[in-house]
Amino acid sequence: MVLGCTSSAGKSLLTAALCRWFAREGVDVVPFKAQNMSNNARVVADGEIGVAQWLQAKAAGVEPTVAMNPVLVKPEDDTRSQVIVLGRRDDVVSSLPWEERHDLMWEAMRSSFDDLRTRHDLVVIEGAGSPAEINLRDQVNNRMVAHADAAALLVSDIDRGGSFAHLFGTWSLVPDGTRDRLAGFVLNRFRGDAALLTPGPERLTELTGMAHAGTVPMLRHELPDEEGATIRGGGPGDGPRVAIVRFPYGSNLDEFRLVPLAARAVWTDDPAEIERADWVVLPGSKHVAADVAWMRARGLDSATRAAATDGRRVLGVCGGAMMLGRSILDPYGVESPVPNVAGLDLLPFATHMSPDKLVTPTTVAVAGVEVRGYEIRHGRLIGDDGSDVGTVVDRGNVTAMTVHGVLEDPVVLERWFGRRVTDPLPATFDVLADAVADHLDAELLHRLTRC
Repeated sequence: MVLGCTSSAGKSLLTAALCRWFAREGVDVVPFKAQNMSNNARVVADGEIGVAQWLQAKAAGVEPTVAMNPVLVKPEDDTRSQVIVLGRRDDVVSSLPWEERHDLMWEAMRSSFDDLRTRHDLVVIEGAGSPAEINLRDQVNNRMVAHADAAALLVSDIDRGGSFAHLFGTWSLVPDGTRDRLAGFVLNRFRGDAALLTPGPERLTELTGMAHAGTVPMLRHELPDEEGATIRGGGPGDGPRVAIVRFPYGSNLDEFRLVPLAARAVWTDDPAEIERADWVVLPGSKHVAADVAWMRARGLDSATRAAATDGRRVLGVCGGAMMLGRSILDPYGVESPVPNVAGLDLLPFATHMSPDKLVTPTTVAVAGVEVRGYEIRHGRLIGDDGSDVGTVVDRGNVTAMTVHGVLEDPVVLERWFGRRVTDPLPATFDVLADAVADHLDAELLHRLTRC
């Protein structure tokens, strides 16, 4: 099990790296995270899961399933979240106070892990946050590591500073059962000469009994960030300018990971960036009404309308598509207590929020290409005549599209932005696995997993 001293210590990255490394070693390996919290999700054959576990399954070379992430918590505002259990929205669990959700969620976590364990040689479990949050009832880290009787690695982001204190403090505060299973520690994102760390790792081993499993350097890779708004170096210096609006409740943002390779892309909340852009992209949103209000407060709505009037391209995807219509109607309070919110009025439809959530893989024709994508939405686009307008509404330079994943198709990117790109994910997985081979203790990994 991969545990972390803090959030963003590198658990997801290391889990993906271990999945790829073990797969290259000939091990039948799968990822698992009992509970994830993210608005970035992917639709798989049996429902939706967090994008981190989708990526880890790809790294392992296996088909992702909801068993790999049985509980997904999707924040809808600061005090409310939608809970996905076994790939589907669970209104009962979502409506309960946090402390009353645990037992219902645990059954899905336990049964999913047990199923994976019986069907595969190795399950690499990712923890969540820190196992030393002593104010919380922790099922994802401490209860799961005990249930699985798993050996655990504890990861710290040394680039933040204070790693040895983070590691020792976490080891000190976790329950006895977890401490007994902490077999090693990993120093992640190190810059410089690793020899300069001595005698820190040796002293920590003396204090805790945890082996120094390795020091992973700061890696250059193309894995999307946990929350998806990723732009890495190496993109084109020319081509169209693409401004992607970064909503507070933006969702499924990882689907834009290839755009910076094909065009000059920025994530923005600045109307001036929209004024300079050739393309304006409104991505998915977990709270469409709130994000429209946020746009209006910053003048992003008028900047987007001006772009459309000027003949520049405006593209809305899922929640962003809903914003391009006349209004967002939510009489059931699915996302918002406000039943009628004005849209940008760039396309002739209204969005009707339905309590029934559409979660499905789908195929859509875009830019003359049949693209395999996925839909995750409560909103239905209803035209002025009362009919469902479908998955794509295209009027000149303004396009609304309810299907995610289209901008991951290299042919679509080439036709829209004039540049063909190669998906860097397969090479990235190998970069991560190479880092395991070069910087972690392979003998320790084989001994802990018996694989």
